[in-house]
Order: sequence, then C-alpha cells, then structure tokens
Amino acid sequence: MSLDIHTGIQTAIIIAIVIILISVWAGIRAIRQARRLPFFRTRRQQMVRGWRLLLWSLFLVIAALLLNYQAEPIIYRYFPPTGTLTQTPTITITPTITLTPTISLTPTITQTPSVTDTPTITPTPHVPLAIELQFESTVTPNPNAVFSDLVFSNGLDEDYRPLNPGEVFQNPVGHMYALFSYDNMAPGSQWTAIWYRGKNLVHYETLPWDGGSGGLGFTDWNPDPEEWLVGEYEVQIFVGQFFVVSGRFLVEGEPPTPVPTETFTPTTTSTGTPTSTRTPWPTATPIPSRTPRPTRTVTPVPTRTLTRTPYLSPTPTKTVTPWPTVTRTPVTPSITPWPTRTRTPTP
Repeated sequence: MSLDIHTGIQTAIIIAIVIILISVWAGIRAIRQARRLPFFRTRRQQMVRGWRLLLWSLFLVIAALLLNYQAEPIIYRYFPPTGTLTQTPTITITPTITLTPTISLTPTITQTPSVTDTPTITPTPHVPLAIELQFESTVTPNPNAVFSDLVFSNGLDEDYRPLNPGEVFQNPVGHMYALFSYDNMAPGSQWTAIWYRGKNLVHYETLPWDGGSGGLGFTDWNPDPEEWLVGEYEVQIFVGQFFVVSGRFLVEGEPPTPVPTETFTPTTTSTGTPTSTRTPWPTATPIPSRTPRPTRTVTPVPTRTLTRTPYLSPTPTKTVTPWPTVTRTPVTPSITPWPTRTRTPTP
C-alpha cells in the first residue's frame, strides 16, 4: 500500500493524538493512586511517574502541532509534489431493446423540418493572438509538463496555503488566487493564465517561468471591488501554446457600488467693468524761445621758462699718497770650505 505525503502526515498526527490521550489518562490515574498509598517512598515514585506521563503528553501535543503546520511544507521543499493526471471516464452507451412491430402501419407523409439543429462543437482552449504576440521567452516548453487541479481561494497564509477554499464566493470577493502544483516545467519557458467571465476575457498574465521544475504555484487577480460581477468565471493555464488545466468558480451577490468622488466645478461670477470717460486733451502751451548761450573767453596760459645751471666740478676731498718704493739689496751667499779629514792612526 503506497501513501502520499499528506496522508502519511495525517496518519502520524492521528497516532500522536491517540498516544496523548493514553498518556494523559495513565498520568491522572497514577497520581490518584499515589494519593491512596500509605508509604512515602512508594507514593512519591507513583506521583513522579504520573507527572512524567503528563509531561510526555504535553511534548506529544507540541509535536502534533508541528506536524500539522510545518512538516508538509518542509517535505515539499526537498521532495516537490508531482501532479497526477486524472483520466476522464468514457461514457458507455447501454444498448436498448428494440421491439419488433407485429402490425405494419401504412406509411404516412413525413414532414421535412425546414431548420435542422446542428450540434455545436466545443472549442479547444487556445491562447488569443493578441496575448500570443506578447510572448518573450525563447525556451522551448516541455510538452510533458503536468499541473494539478486548480484550487480557488481569496486568501493565503504565510506558507502559501489557501484560506477558506471553495467554488462559490460572495461579494465583495477581493483578491482571488488560483493555486496548483506542477512538475516537469522547463525554467524560462513561456506560461500564460487567462481569466474569463463567461466568454469575456477579464484578466490575463503571460511571462517566462521563473520557478523550479516542480512545486507549488498560483495565478491571482485583484481588480476593483465593482468589477466582480455576478457570473461563472473560468481560469485556463497554458504552457507555451499547450493547454494544461482549467478551473471554474462562481461569484454571487451584487458588487459594491463605487463611491463617487466630489469634483469641484468653478462658477464664473461676472463683475461689472467701469466704462471709461474720455477726458479732453490739454491745450498746447507755446514752447519758450531759446536764449543764446554766453560766449566763452579764452585766457592765455603763461609759458614756463626753464633755466639751466651749469654743473659744478667736484672738489676732491681726499689726497692719495703714493706707495713707497721697495728697494731690493742683492744678497751674496758666503761659501764655507769643507773641513779637512784627518786619518786615525793605526796601531
């Protein structure tokens, strides 16, 4: 028997709850029995055993809470989930019993209907051309990419898990998320999410894939509150031009009416303009005649005469005495004769 990660964690939580109940019951029973024992040492051992069972049950409560909130995201971080394809069952036609007529009726004229109802063909979901022209990625998408069924919610927790998921939402809806798990995605390939209300396109997003090859993802839409009209909405997911999955949800209740904003229109107040009365021009006064200017008399400037005085010859102030003449007397050296050498007599 093979269990998935979610079922295994739920089984571990149930086993922990059973052990908690047994530990609490055994601890309380041990404490009650210890109160009735007459001996101190035995009573103390039984009391310690009961409190130890209660502390063990408290530890199991904390472990069960951690398993419920933290174990699954941590395991998915190292072992990303793989989407499973759900096979659509084929409708088998039950053969009906044909009755053999016993009486042959006379054929009557059958009226040919003027209008024949042609069955409409359900179109295969495709990316509109206007959105396809916005593709940016050059990475070839993996045709074996797998997506799980879409889960709709108008809120996420800190671990990107849906809050109050469902298929019917009441106005005001707010921020809507479509969550899914995926596998075999090629990083950098183009993916597209298209939102329809009935047959009307209301929102889309197309961009290169920036996640890993497997894990959890979502597409979201957060319009103005008055844009959530009543009707059935459908979200279609494409990898490149390949359709992979779609989901639907219903919006009920009238959307809130937008609050009108006050616009100030300026009013023009007409003010009377005073009419100007023309004042007569002043009478021209005669221009006085110009008086002749007085003539300027030029007084001659006296000429300056320069007198030169001859230079005086300088008078010597010091008398220079000539140096005395030096007379040299010749010196005649005297030659002293060499002394005569005397021989020392021999013995």
